[in-house]
Amino acid sequence: MELILLVLLFTPMLISCSELIQPLDCSDIHHQDNSSQTGVYTIYPLGERSGVQVYCDMDSEGGHWTVFQRRMDGSVNFYRTWDHYKLGFGSAAGEYWLGLDNIHYLTTKQKYELLVTMEDFDGKKVFARYTSFKVDGECDGYRIHVSGFIDGGAGDALSSHNEQKFTTFDKDQDSWSGNCARMFLGAFWYKACHKANPNGVYRSGKDGTIFGVGLEWKTFKGYDYSLKSFSMMMRPVQ
Repeated sequence: MELILLVLLFTPMLISCSELIQPLDCSDIHHQDNSSQTGVYTIYPLGERSGVQVYCDMDSEGGHWTVFQRRMDGSVNFYRTWDHYKLGFGSAAGEYWLGLDNIHYLTTKQKYELLVTMEDFDGKKVFARYTSFKVDGECDGYRIHVSGFIDGGAGDALSSHNEQKFTTFDKDQDSWSGNCARMFLGAFWYKACHKANPNGVYRSGKDGTIFGVGLEWKTFKGYDYSLKSFSMMMRPVQ
């Protein structure tokens, strides 16, 4: 009888503890419920008190991607300060940036891969995939490590940014004598300066009047074409 009472007392505690396990990323959400649909969820990069909303892409290239950058309509200003890019901004239901801290926390816990998806104003959709993706911490300038390019029609505009620190208009860490973020009205892992400018000014398609300031991926549409939509997302390597 005493043994039965002990089992009854401790069983509810075991159930409640399991329910407290919080998803680290969208891959965890998928594993907890493989019927989860693409949409907004809450993840916990640093434990139960670190909840942040993200957009989970459960469809593209096998699904369960954690989207950390999303452009779709120009509703959010991406020409922002270092602190904004560090902590994140926007809304996961629309345009947003997850935050360099969160990207760093996730990519240091396990090995991640990267998927970059984009669409032009004629409805053509392409992607670039990288089998290895990591971002260092703030003390190392949030340096990017990316490799293992797989072409989905977009071409490789990111490998030239490999091993670069992150630059904003108020924190210059690129290898150019000027500030690439100020010159091209964005924020990114610039070198001197870019082949990709996904946080540039949201503009409508082809426009050669101002060079390189739009939402651009050089190997897809060049420097004079600002894309309609763009997302960067990551998931653990299986």
